[in-house]
Amino acid sequence: DLATALNDRGQVRYLRVEFAAAVEDYTAAIECQPGFEVPYYNRGLVLYRLGDFDEAMKDFRKVLELNPQFEDAALSLKQAILDKEERQKRGY
Repeated sequence: DLATALNDRGQVRYLRVEFAAAVEDYTAAIECQPGFEVPYYNRGLVLYRLGDFDEAMKDFRKVLELNPQFEDAALSLKQAILDKEERQKRGY
């Protein structure tokens, strides 16, 4: 289906370090199928890597809302919270 294809293309772009394009594909997949948790998770990972912890946490929380058993999303959310707190402690 289209949402899966967009998510998969986002993965390819992510691996090519084309982060903006990957985020666009994940967002398109979400718009196509809002109940599909995987592109939220993948977009959250890219946002996390870019240091946008707040937006990454929103995506990880959405994954857990859609699928409470998604353990990688729970772990990623915890890590984003810790990293955001560490950044705030260091003042940047």
